[in-house]
Amino acid sequence: MKMETVLSQPSGLPVSQGTGMASTPAARLLVSRGQEAIRGALAQKRPWGEMVDRSSFAKPESLGEATTRIRKNLSHFRINYGIVIAAVVALSLVLHPVSLVVLGFVLAGWTYLYLVRTEPLVAFGRTFSEREVFVIMGVFSIVVVLMTNVVSILMSALLIGMAITATHGALRVPDDLFLDEQEASGGFLSFLGAGATGVPVVSHV
Repeated sequence: MKMETVLSQPSGLPVSQGTGMASTPAARLLVSRGQEAIRGALAQKRPWGEMVDRSSFAKPESLGEATTRIRKNLSHFRINYGIVIAAVVALSLVLHPVSLVVLGFVLAGWTYLYLVRTEPLVAFGRTFSEREVFVIMGVFSIVVVLMTNVVSILMSALLIGMAITATHGALRVPDDLFLDEQEASGGFLSFLGAGATGVPVVSHV
């Protein structure tokens, strides 16, 4: 019996390390990369004064012109537009504290389980595997969100933010904006590729 115990617990390796979360390093790496992407995105933010210059606003003469303006302004002000949309979503959650608490509770649960916890999850005398933890937490999150109005609030905030940015893009004349080939061909999330490859960002002011 003593020999079986020695074989089941190799020297210098506690049981908690052998069966602990394998996903914590990957989750922390994902957070680190996310932070790098955010820093790279903020580095591409255009001056707000350039975005709200009143002398650059004019009513488009046609739907085609409005569409062209939106496309060009989206390429140039994509980070600013993202900040505006995020601010609208944040304001919507602040104005609905119950939804904010629910969303914060769910995010806190994911943060604890995948960024803070270092031991296997044990509840009701049973040790849960990482797959079981992920499935249970996913189902719980979906149920909690669907039982509240978090989804409708987030969707409404996103639509309002997109309407604001589309209106700005249609009214702002982009004639004074210089778009290089990379910027003109990039989409709303093209900064992720730039941040990952380390390509220096050229600011056009």
